[in-house]
Amino acid sequence: MDDLTPLRQQWLDRISGASDPAAIEEVRLAALGKKGEISLKMRELGKMSPEERQTTGKALNAVRDEIDAALRARKLSLEDAALDARLRDEWLDVTLPGRPRRQGTLHPISQVTEEVTAIFADMGFAVAEGPQVESDWYNFDALNIAPEHPARQEHDTFFLHRAPGDDRPPHVLRTHTSPVQIRAMQEQGAPIRVIAPGRVYRMDMDQTHTPMFHQIEGLAIDRDISMAHLKWTLEEFCRAFFEVPSVELRFRASHFPFTEPSAEVDIRCSWEGGQLKIGEGNSWLEILGSGMVHPHVLRSGGIDPDQWQGFAFGMGIDRIAMLKYGIPDLRAFFESDLRWLRHYGFAAGDVPSVSGGLSR
Repeated sequence: MDDLTPLRQQWLDRISGASDPAAIEEVRLAALGKKGEISLKMRELGKMSPEERQTTGKALNAVRDEIDAALRARKLSLEDAALDARLRDEWLDVTLPGRPRRQGTLHPISQVTEEVTAIFADMGFAVAEGPQVESDWYNFDALNIAPEHPARQEHDTFFLHRAPGDDRPPHVLRTHTSPVQIRAMQEQGAPIRVIAPGRVYRMDMDQTHTPMFHQIEGLAIDRDISMAHLKWTLEEFCRAFFEVPSVELRFRASHFPFTEPSAEVDIRCSWEGGQLKIGEGNSWLEILGSGMVHPHVLRSGGIDPDQWQGFAFGMGIDRIAMLKYGIPDLRAFFESDLRWLRHYGFAAGDVPSVSGGLSR
């Protein structure tokens, strides 16, 4: 093969004359591409004798490597020149204030759950959790709910599908977090003091009800617990949660299958100018249900009702969030945006945590 010096110089000159990245790419393809001049010469090596192939191949490889290095260097040089030109032509005032970034915010339900958990943690209640898909026994039987109770009908409860011939007891989407109390008693025994927050499911949908909502239930069992302890616990909770110096609760006799005696709990309030005020006024507002744990429920949890007794209560997290923050429609929790959250004062991270202080 002839001397490769002219070929080498030809391509080095073309590389140095390339004025932009597009021209560099054009030169690379013409020289080193599959159909480039250097590549075609490399293919001719197969027609040469072994001695010629060794000599010419070494020279061609050297030329190819030099051209490749020159292409890279020229490309980098052009990029540096382009950057220098931008730095000369563009400028940035570094004294201007930065552009604010929108902060995320805790969902009202998450925030209120944290608030409630922190308050009960200060009173010695641990958090207990359980599955959202429950057996019929844990969700109903263990809680003394009779087979004919309306809650056990398909118009009230979400039952999981069973294949034809599958005769296992039904499973449901839990209708309350009370099954967590049964599981906690079975696992921990007595004495026990727990709260059970979480999602629950019922077939209901209107301004104040959704098919999926959130509850928090409490359970305390010991030797000498009474309704007086229940009343004190709820008063302390309401005073801390609604951030008022004093509250007045009214216990109305009611019936729940899992407590005896049972009571609905109302809180004194007033409505002035359409605004709810807790702890004052001449009106009453129902906020939760409560009572002394039924002996059958204690037995289901593996606890002897002749030796132990306790109280239980349950409230809707969505409901007390609406009351505290003046939110008129429960559906707003699921259908609104950050503007709505900020309107009701839900600032990013400003929520008490069980570890104390504000979590951010």
